[in-house]
Amino acid sequence: MSLKNCRRMAAVFAAAFVFCFVIATGVHGDSLTVLQAPDFVSFQKGEWPVSGEKIPDLVALTMGFSVQEDLSWPGLQSGPLFKRPRANVLVVVRGADSLALPQSVASYPLENPVPFTLDSVAETVHSLFAEDTPVVLQLAPSEERLYMLGKANAVFEDLPVTLQQIRARLSQDGSVLASLPLNSLSRNAEADLLFLSEVQVLHDITALLQRHRHLAKDHSPDLYSLELSGLEELSRRYGQDSPQYRDGTAILASVLQKFGEDVYGLYGNSAVVEVVTVKSFEAPLTRKSRSILESKQISNPDSPYNLAYKYNFHYSVVFNIVLWLMIALALAVIAISYNLWNMDPGYDSIIYRMTNQKIRMD
Repeated sequence: MSLKNCRRMAAVFAAAFVFCFVIATGVHGDSLTVLQAPDFVSFQKGEWPVSGEKIPDLVALTMGFSVQEDLSWPGLQSGPLFKRPRANVLVVVRGADSLALPQSVASYPLENPVPFTLDSVAETVHSLFAEDTPVVLQLAPSEERLYMLGKANAVFEDLPVTLQQIRARLSQDGSVLASLPLNSLSRNAEADLLFLSEVQVLHDITALLQRHRHLAKDHSPDLYSLELSGLEELSRRYGQDSPQYRDGTAILASVLQKFGEDVYGLYGNSAVVEVVTVKSFEAPLTRKSRSILESKQISNPDSPYNLAYKYNFHYSVVFNIVLWLMIALALAVIAISYNLWNMDPGYDSIIYRMTNQKIRMD
């Protein structure tokens, strides 16, 4: 056998070994992991990929809401018609394609990781439960974005949002710095503080729910959407092979596991907790923030939540009917008025004609 053929065979064996190693170690891309789910929300275990743009529809279906397009995905089976979970918590972790979560209900590969929001689900919650106290919290501490609606705003007004507020919270009593094994993470580095601040926000959310348990016991479903990018900052600052990134991944996995268990218990084992791990989104996500202390009613003065008027899909039809009917009536009034103004009473009116004949006969 020639030396050239030996080199070819060695290259083939090396490629086959690398392929088998990748398969054996279970390396995969972005994923959707269901941490907690009640028995009546049936997630099937399997390798069925789910698209990132379909996650809002998936969340709506888990909460018992209808969607405009059918979700042909075998991972979620239909549940009871008159039973829905009390809350849905979706945590998006940027900068990691997977996390070593100790326990989970099911995990699915995520394809087409485009940015998404749960605005449609939030509008459905408030349109159906406007008179109750649903909690709708969408938070991104890294970008200082907070989006809240409903009567439950007063409970989360003290939640730290900006990085300056969260750093001040880390120095107070009861912060996570006293209980977390920081190891290689530093309390003075910018990227480390961002990661720790997001962990602190998760801790504060569960602490607020424990103090206000009535929010988890009402009949209106709650919605939480949290976006964490602390691991992405650690990866950008130190690299994925750094001890800081490895320690941050281990800390976040354990914190998310405990966060899911706490929320699941607070809602009486009737909450769905999902974790989306994505290395990076394919397009940037921009969103206009909304102040939780805003009290000025602009679009709808009768609404205490500063919501817009409800949009009806028959609005365009009704608008066209009213518009053209008013135009036709206006033209009819103009034509009738013009004819009456130019009418000769002696020749055009039968009343005056009969009166003239009666006078002549007399």
